[in-house]
Amino acid sequence: MKKFHFVVAAILTLGASTAAIAHGEDPHAGKTMPGPKEQKAWGIAGDTKSVTRTVTLTMDDNMRFTPDKLSFKQGETVHFVIRNKGKLLHELVIGTQKELDEHAAMMLKFPAMEHDEPYMAHVSAGKTGGLIWTFNRPGEFDFACLIAGHYQAGMVGKISVAAVAR
Repeated sequence: MKKFHFVVAAILTLGASTAAIAHGEDPHAGKTMPGPKEQKAWGIAGDTKSVTRTVTLTMDDNMRFTPDKLSFKQGETVHFVIRNKGKLLHELVIGTQKELDEHAAMMLKFPAMEHDEPYMAHVSAGKTGGLIWTFNRPGEFDFACLIAGHYQAGMVGKISVAAVAR
């Protein structure tokens, strides 16, 4: 009986982890995904009442973002409105070059990998999505579409966050 419970527990655990990486038809595309407020090198998840600026980005099947260069001041909470003008699923992921490189490599190995963090937005073809992010740390950061092949095709952008004297 103990062996049976162990096997069931193993199957349930494997099933849960498999579900966590399956992108499928992307049920979260176009939605602002709530997530843990975890401090990252490039900032922290923001909330609607703290938004100080709205920026609209477009994505397309030419594997480009418009605009692809953004500048903010430290402390700004930005509502990104993300429009996918293409016929393919695209995403916006904010991070450091190193983290985006690592994540892109994982996406090549596991193209169906699901990833939902507050600094990511998945947007289905022809749809609009968004995210809210607080840039509470100065520096040079990046954003990209990490869907397998998109990053490698140059679907990237730069973010500059200027320090504010305190």
